[in-house]
Amino acid sequence: MATPPTPRHQGAGVKAAVNQQFSPVAAHYSASAIHASGPDLAEMVQAAQLSGHERVLDAGCGPGHTALFFAGHVVQVVGVDLSEAMLAQGGRLAGERGIHNVEFRRADVEDLPFPDSSFDLVTTRYSAHHWPRPVTALREFRRVLRPGGRLLLDDVVSFDDPTLDTHFQAIELLRDPSHVRDHTIAEWLTLLETAGFRAEVAHTWEIRIDFASWIARMATPASSAAMIHTLLANAPAEVRATLRVEPDSSFHMQCALLRGVTRRG
Repeated sequence: MATPPTPRHQGAGVKAAVNQQFSPVAAHYSASAIHASGPDLAEMVQAAQLSGHERVLDAGCGPGHTALFFAGHVVQVVGVDLSEAMLAQGGRLAGERGIHNVEFRRADVEDLPFPDSSFDLVTTRYSAHHWPRPVTALREFRRVLRPGGRLLLDDVVSFDDPTLDTHFQAIELLRDPSHVRDHTIAEWLTLLETAGFRAEVAHTWEIRIDFASWIARMATPASSAAMIHTLLANAPAEVRATLRVEPDSSFHMQCALLRGVTRRG
């Protein structure tokens, strides 16, 4: 009988899938308007309450859009990601823009290669739904933050209603096999509190997902795209209404920015 994986190795397959899934499409995400811009970036800076002297860790940085946005407001940003191709895109963009206070390093959010209390702020944007063990990652963020340091977690969130949640997770997984889970806001608040943060919701918003570009960005196979079309077309009326599904299968996602402050003790 096979031995079950130890907790240390849980999630290894998911992490390999993330690297495999995103490395070939890194350039797509470098050029993605949703990731490169969006009002949530300004909301993140506002929520960070910066003095200008901070050292920032951007966790799951992808092609570096958040790290580069924060670089103009702080002393230093370190972006970490599992995909070397994504990190290369970040380095390229930094060079093109003449930004010199950003460093990109390959690292796992569950096992960060930094000493305790290394950072004043941790940011993470559109990455957390890929984490197989979110509390482990959040505890690592707390470890590398100085006492009183802040975490800004920006991501797509799911729905409290089980029917909506089931359909939404299925759509995400069909499009991207490395998807783990879009948590609800309530789930994130609980996870943050469990990991040692005082947590609150700083901002919520919706984004319209253009189906064709959403599929192209991830290079989703045509067979999987067809299944998403079918799932959306045959979803219960309340699901279609909440997601505001359009004739071409474009729809809307809800997102949230959560702010955590490290608790003492």
